[in-house]
Amino acid sequence: MLYSMTGFGRAEATIHNRQVVVEIKSLNGKQFDAITKLPPILRSYELDMRNILNTLLMRGTLDITVAIRQEGASKPMTVNTGLAVFYYQSMKQIAEQLGLPEESMLSTLMRMPEVVAPEQDLLSEAEWLEIKKVLEQAAEVLMQHRKHEGEALYKDLNSRIQNIERLLQEIIPLETQRTEKIRTRLQQNMNEMVGKENYDTNRFEQEMIFYLERIDFTEEKTRLKQHCSYFHDTIAKDGISKGKVLGFILQEIGREINTLGSKANDAAIQQVVIHMKDELEKAKEQVLNIL
Repeated sequence: MLYSMTGFGRAEATIHNRQVVVEIKSLNGKQFDAITKLPPILRSYELDMRNILNTLLMRGTLDITVAIRQEGASKPMTVNTGLAVFYYQSMKQIAEQLGLPEESMLSTLMRMPEVVAPEQDLLSEAEWLEIKKVLEQAAEVLMQHRKHEGEALYKDLNSRIQNIERLLQEIIPLETQRTEKIRTRLQQNMNEMVGKENYDTNRFEQEMIFYLERIDFTEEKTRLKQHCSYFHDTIAKDGISKGKVLGFILQEIGREINTLGSKANDAAIQQVVIHMKDELEKAKEQVLNIL
């Protein structure tokens, strides 16, 4: 079972005449990183919200939006009379100096900054606990979305590793041909350089064995097969957060493929290795999307 890091979750509820809407969008990220868009009434709870989502969503780049709208009658407003008097005195002085009428001064005064403002709204502990539930519901919806996306990733990644295993089997019949090609090429070179009768064939065979041992990649094939099996086992295990572990396994798979390619010394095997690397790179791209 896999979970993608991308997803979207939305939840809403009516809490004490307040319509609360929570939306969470998640994208890829190495760590937990959250960008919040909160109304002023929730600013004091921002850290609590981050901790809740960090526990539930684990990692990813999150865009969190919480909207709170008052239902029914509008919020009561207050007038800052002290500030209004200050503005009035200044405006009246300017009007007298310039000879301007004062009839529209009141409407202008009421539009001045902070003269008219909504009453300070406070959130009770009970209301916060209800909003917390809405936040958790949105996170749960997002995780379901992540799970659905993870099913497609699971199929694709299994397919990529199976392709690497299939390509590894294609190398086996090419190994015997490779050995004969190398032997023939080196023998021809010796014959052309010093002549067949001018070198010790027994010594040539000894050096040939030593050379073939140096370019033998039996161990690399064995380890590559083991890493692929470990990848299949890991991806099938229960659990949510596997992206980093799978990334490490792919690094080991890549190391064995690179070593195999460097030892190949054969054009046909090199072509197979190139296809392996192509499948590996596609798998790495997909693992970046996994939680």
